[in-house]
Amino acid sequence: MSESLDFSKKGHDVAVTESPIRFEKLQEVVLAEPRGFCAGVERAIDIVERALEKFGAPIYVRHEIVHNDHVVSDLRRKGAVFVEDLEEVPVGARVIMSAHGVSKKVRDHASDRQLEVFDATCPLVTKVHIEVKKLRADGYEIVMIGHAGHPEVEGTMGQVEGGMYLVEDVDGVETLKVKTPEKLAYVSQTTLSVDDTDVIVRALQKKFPGIQAPKKSDICYATQNRQDAVKALAKEVDLVLVVGSPTSSNSNRLREVAERFGVPAYLVGSARELKTEWLAGVQRVGITAGASAPEELVQGLLAAVEGYGASAVRKLPGVEEHVKFPMPKGLN
Repeated sequence: MSESLDFSKKGHDVAVTESPIRFEKLQEVVLAEPRGFCAGVERAIDIVERALEKFGAPIYVRHEIVHNDHVVSDLRRKGAVFVEDLEEVPVGARVIMSAHGVSKKVRDHASDRQLEVFDATCPLVTKVHIEVKKLRADGYEIVMIGHAGHPEVEGTMGQVEGGMYLVEDVDGVETLKVKTPEKLAYVSQTTLSVDDTDVIVRALQKKFPGIQAPKKSDICYATQNRQDAVKALAKEVDLVLVVGSPTSSNSNRLREVAERFGVPAYLVGSARELKTEWLAGVQRVGITAGASAPEELVQGLLAAVEGYGASAVRKLPGVEEHVKFPMPKGLN
């Protein structure tokens, strides 16, 4: 049984005026559950805000704390300074490492510059870091499934020197050559598509029958829950809108999951990016959000779609998340 909701259009991040265009067929908005912020993202944002409250501005943050333009802009207004290179941080200053995690080289650089570090790395990413270091210490080579250039991948592969290989797809598995196939393991980026990762894992197991799997899947619970929610959502709607930034891996995967179920899907940063032609001939619009997208952006998009004629809103039943991660020492 789905739940009917009544949302006010006031107070959202994106102001929505009554649209002169109304689509006759547009009836309903269906909201995925769960959607939006996960525990790791909430913790990372809280770390920056608490550091600003405790120490005052500026607080330096290496890389975007999470991949969402709205969140980063809001923290920047409060006094956070985002940098890509620790050389931009004054010697002895305070710096926060983003939720995506960093390499050993970056941590050593922070130590060399005598920086006071607060670690916002998601604990589920830290779990993979520990796994990688233990596997290498035991003499294993490691295949990492992930996207080249993503900061989480760079951070994870940077936990050890050598002995790791990155594969992005099945083609990468086919061309992969390792030194010790008899002692091989794999890990994965936490924000990947569950289905795509399974295909790559099966290809790895076919090529390297003895490859060791993680004791528990590296793909985070929030990523899995949101993808499962989109699969349910896609069965109910004619169009899926995913709130998230283009740099957000998990948001992009949500769009791909919806498309795989045969439903047109678009990634939007906010209601301002909604295109009216997407709504033509559509009866039901599904809305979800990536794990780094704030709920106020969802509400702004919801209000915009209602302005085009949707008269009803439903929230699909879904997994309730109660995960909380502790704050780092010095900020708890």
